Amino acid sequence: MIRLKIKEVAETKKMSMRKLVKRSGIAYNTLRTIYRDPYRRVSTDTLDRIATALEVDASELIESVPDDTSEDQTK
Repeated sequence: MIRLKIKEVAETKKMSMRKLVKRSGIAYNTLRTIYRDPYRRVSTDTLDRIATALEVDASELIESVPDDTSEDQTK
């Protein structure tokens, strides 16, 4: 499973969500949704625009995490 690290990278760079919206051209509601749900699907274009605004490589905005299937089976 892929997890987005956009919020963490933005915080490290001390960039507010509002400033990131302005620099990237991404809709505020889209970015807010990504911040709230880091497992949300995003297009490569969106990821590239955010990476450019944060001045990082797009690969720094994603991480691979194991699927948590064992927890799902116990519920």
